[in-house]
Formats: sequence, structure tokens, C-alpha cells
Amino acid sequence: MSVKALYPGTFDPPTNGHIDLIQRGSKLFEHLTVAILKNPVKNPLFTVEERVEMLRESTAALGNVSVATFDGLMVDFARQLGATAVLRGIRAISDYEHEFQMALMNRRLAPEIETVFLQPAGRYSFVSSRMLKEVFSFGGEVAGLVPPNVLKRLRSRISSAG
Repeated sequence: MSVKALYPGTFDPPTNGHIDLIQRGSKLFEHLTVAILKNPVKNPLFTVEERVEMLRESTAALGNVSVATFDGLMVDFARQLGATAVLRGIRAISDYEHEFQMALMNRRLAPEIETVFLQPAGRYSFVSSRMLKEVFSFGGEVAGLVPPNVLKRLRSRISSAG
């Protein structure tokens, strides 16, 4: 049985934890679509187009991974793509409650779509895009927590803002 999956998120910016899950998800599913939610309410650092570019650069070696954007309900986008699974990462217990509630709502809306939870590699289990942006904005070192192409863009973005 071939399974197409969706890995939704804002990815602002993509972290090595995201890339770890994408690489592992690419081994579990016939095709994995990394889906960037267009959500201007979150006040993103990078535009949707920049996040698409960063993710495409970071996943170029994975032949069964694509990057797309969506707005609206994730389950509607999953159906549109023919995906029958949603990949979600859980870093800590604090993520679990929110992710569990979202998975149950998605199951109610689309019972044919399963949610699959993966934990990122331990060395990335504390990393969130929000925390990373905050640490970096105060001059903290984030090398090794984001792909090199993302680090370059972060440095460019912060230096041009300062």
C-alpha cells in the first residue's frame, strides 16, 4: 500500500528538528508534502516564499518530498493532495496535549486521515522556531540547530534589521 503524507507547519524558520522529521518521514511514506500554512497572524520573520525556498533547498536530496503552501483547514488540503496521513512532531509533554487535541479534531473532520507522531532526534527535542528566533535576535549562537542555508538567511535578516 502506498501512503502519501502531509507534514504541515509554519516553519518560520525551518530547524534541524523539522529536517530530521522530514528525512525520517520520507522513509516511511511514498510521498511526503511539507505544507507551509499561510498564517499572517503569527507575525512571521520570513515570507511564505522564503520559507518555501529554504525548505526546498534543505530537502533537495529527498526525491519523494515536495513543498507546498496552503490556507484553510489542513484536512481539506490533505484530501486535495490525496494524502491519507499527517506527520506531526512532538518534542515534549507540553506539545502532546495540543497535538492530541488537534489530531482528535482532524479525525472528526476527516476520519480517513491518520495522524502519525514522531519525536525529533534528542539533540533537537528542545528546539522550536520561536525560541530559536528569540535566542538569535539577542545574539545567541544557533549554528547546528538550523540548516546552513537557513542560518545564512537568519544572519542576513537580523543584520539588515539592526
